[in-house]
Amino acid sequence: MATEIRVPTLGESVTEATVGKWFKKVGDAIAADEPLVELETDKVTVEVPAAGAGTLSEIAVKEGETVNVGALLGSISAGGEAAAPAAKPHAVAQASSPDAASTTKQAAAETAKVAGGGGPIEPRTMPPAPAAAKLIAEHNLAVDHLSGSGKRGQVLKGDVLDAIAKGAPSQPAETPKATPAPAPVAARAPSTADDASREERVRMTKLRQTIARRLKEAQSTAAMLTTFNEVDMGAVMALRAKYKDVFEKKHGVKLGFMGFFTKAVTHALKEIPAVNAEIDGTDIIYKNFAHVGVAVGTDKGLVVPVVRDADQMSIAEIEKEIGRLGLAARDGKLSVADMQGGTFTISNGGVYGSLMSTPILNAPQSGILGMHKIQDRPVVVGGQIVIRPMMYLALSYDHRIVDGKEAVTFLVRVKESLEDPERLVLDL
Repeated sequence: MATEIRVPTLGESVTEATVGKWFKKVGDAIAADEPLVELETDKVTVEVPAAGAGTLSEIAVKEGETVNVGALLGSISAGGEAAAPAAKPHAVAQASSPDAASTTKQAAAETAKVAGGGGPIEPRTMPPAPAAAKLIAEHNLAVDHLSGSGKRGQVLKGDVLDAIAKGAPSQPAETPKATPAPAPVAARAPSTADDASREERVRMTKLRQTIARRLKEAQSTAAMLTTFNEVDMGAVMALRAKYKDVFEKKHGVKLGFMGFFTKAVTHALKEIPAVNAEIDGTDIIYKNFAHVGVAVGTDKGLVVPVVRDADQMSIAEIEKEIGRLGLAARDGKLSVADMQGGTFTISNGGVYGSLMSTPILNAPQSGILGMHKIQDRPVVVGGQIVIRPMMYLALSYDHRIVDGKEAVTFLVRVKESLEDPERLVLDL
């Protein structure tokens, strides 16, 4: 008896994934719980394990194709021999339906029209997949001219992308001889023969595509503005140097700067709740909790795992959770739950040497704090010029719901907490 391999539930709001890599070939023996295929979502990479031992008898979806939650990926047959490939859905329908001949004729006619670029395709029984429908609306495509590769002719996201690349006609429907609608993205200028031989074309991962889309959407949607300040890190550095050894011995984790910054942010969010809010239509949703996202760079792109209820944690608890999430991010083992629900984000470009930047909002959040490099600079203290370890802070915020006064006050509160870290311990 064959066991189906299907796309598992990937978490809230995640409806599709891209098949990244098959670890086995048809005919390979499989042990129970052995990873079979890697799925890339717009949040994390997920490995699908085998439900039981057997032989991989079918691979239904190739690498690089997009699938919805619950879709069939392949099957495992019990025993040592590969089972015969599963019958295609339309073949089963032909065997059982009295209208098999007309169904086959209709499918053949549809295929011929797609191949020849003729008029509209016959109406299908399945509406386009949600991701496909979104793309169709965004590019104003004529849905009747799109061919569907999904079950019962359903148009999938990949079908729409292929149609866009081929210059699919937009609404209202155009004749094949009409001038195609302009491509949604400006065509890349061709490289010279000498340059082309030294270029490498690599398909963007699902995660990288999502990063690009979400960052652009944030710029297009929010009224984004950035305000700056600088903080004297001397007090935090002195406190860290004094207690880092005993802290690590007691808590089993190093005392870094992120614990102080996260705690300072949660204090400021309580005073300025608009920075911890989001817009939903004509409503503003204020979050009476602080789930702080911490941006982490990985070899697959930027991910933002979330420290949940950071406002209820001690600095030690925050450092432990950030350490766990950072390790999971680097090992590619973040769960979907680790990535969801953030209300505010901290991005530390200072670890890469950034002196100043304007971070982009992590939509639908209304604020993101950018940390930067600590650098000795001359400053005036008590009328005297002294050298102090200074850091520039940048708060990017959504000006639709956060006023300038609130943004500046928020940043000043973070600065005050860091320059007098005892305030964090005393909850002042």
